[in-house]
Amino acid sequence: MPALSISIAIVDDHTLFRSGLASLLDEFDEIKVLFEGINGVDLQNKIKNHPDLQLILMDISMPVMDGYAATKWVKENYPHVNILALSMLEDEKAIIGMLKAGAGGYMLKESTPIDLLNAIKAITEKGFYVNDLVSGRLLVALKDGDTKPVFSARELTFLQHCSSELTYREIADLMNVSPRTVDNYRESLFAKLNIKSRTGLVVYAIKNNLIKI
Repeated sequence: MPALSISIAIVDDHTLFRSGLASLLDEFDEIKVLFEGINGVDLQNKIKNHPDLQLILMDISMPVMDGYAATKWVKENYPHVNILALSMLEDEKAIIGMLKAGAGGYMLKESTPIDLLNAIKAITEKGFYVNDLVSGRLLVALKDGDTKPVFSARELTFLQHCSSELTYREIADLMNVSPRTVDNYRESLFAKLNIKSRTGLVVYAIKNNLIKI
């Protein structure tokens, strides 16, 4: 095993998937699977024995303690450990929920092993992993040293509401503006940030501390 291998854990309640994934990833010289967990509580019991852990592949739907709670706990107690969500769920609520909890990226379980390897490398190096599922194209906006765009107070308010489960029409009502005005806020932010989805806006806002979680 190379000295520069990435030490990871896999937390998932489905034994066949978890064990199969561990076997697949062990084939890569760049990866070292330190341990497996069946849920967040199992992770809490095992992580203390592995101070060299760098990244956790985290499922969302698990009994006892799910991926949201487990991710939040890890980031509070082991902030240096990166989290990559790995789930069957493709909806915005799940993605935003995991990113809010502290995950640095999100991938589907149907991803290929090589795509997963690339995601693990990226998140270990940068602290986050951007893909089409999460945010369209955020790489340019997230680069260190890039000129930060300027946002109006109303755009920042709109961004905050985007992180909720409110529909755009409900956001318009809350902000006392027309749905068309909210559409304008959204399109303006899409253009400024080169982003094409609501999820992407929330990812950007979280990473740049523009909203309160």
